[in-house]
Amino acid sequence: MSILDNKITVPKPVQGTPDATGKLDDLLALMARLRADCPWDRKQTNHSLIPYAIEEAYELGEAVQSDDDEDIKGELGDVLLQVIFHCQMYAEQGRFDMSDVITTLQEKLVRRHPHVFEAETLKDDAAVKIRWDEIKAEEQQAREARGKSKRRLDNVKAGSALMQAQDVQKQASTLGFDWDGVAGAVEKLDEEITELKHELTDKSIVEIKANIREVEKELGDCMFALVNVARKLNLDAEAATLTCVHKFKSRFGYIEEQLALSGKRLEDSDITEMDALWEAAKQHERSS
Repeated sequence: MSILDNKITVPKPVQGTPDATGKLDDLLALMARLRADCPWDRKQTNHSLIPYAIEEAYELGEAVQSDDDEDIKGELGDVLLQVIFHCQMYAEQGRFDMSDVITTLQEKLVRRHPHVFEAETLKDDAAVKIRWDEIKAEEQQAREARGKSKRRLDNVKAGSALMQAQDVQKQASTLGFDWDGVAGAVEKLDEEITELKHELTDKSIVEIKANIREVEKELGDCMFALVNVARKLNLDAEAATLTCVHKFKSRFGYIEEQLALSGKRLEDSDITEMDALWEAAKQHERSS
């Protein structure tokens, strides 16, 4: 019998102001209280929480990189919040609860480690990886038996939009759906940029907003095409974008610091002054 056939338990809200006990049951009761009494928490859905779950995973990655224990504990807690938040809502829907999630994980970990829990012996981590993939393939066969058919691009893992775009292009390329060189990818990028410009040029902001979904599609096409250029150059689109983000933050920080030296805040400045300081930040980068 599936674990999901078991009785689903919807946690009862904690009463009063709870203490921080470090116990999972108390945390679930606290989440139930938030769902009952907090307007923001109450209006959330499993779909509305998706961006927060992704954001928290990235913030955890940054905290681990910083190696600050307090930051790491905080971000691990935020990731755990996403788990218990989803579990609370699915329990409210009568679908499954935290116990089901934990049981499913326990079964998966045991199933995927036969070299630990069974007589099977694997000599090194490479052999473990091969066996892991074999077990995942068996799990996929079981999914297909339940009517969950798999298509070729279903191998693309969840991740940021840039990561998925690059991965889906790589997968398609292995099946022969690709340009021979980078020139074709650049030509496609130019084509998509032209189409985006068509949606924006000589249009009022009212007209653009009235057609914003089409603009969104064209912008997405441009970004997808740009990722393709990165892939053809054997560059990682995610890493390239993060480099740009860090560079922007550094230069904008320079602007803020220089304004502070003259007793000004960012809010007291204007685009002309900030643009001049932006160019100074670029010069500062070259000389440092």
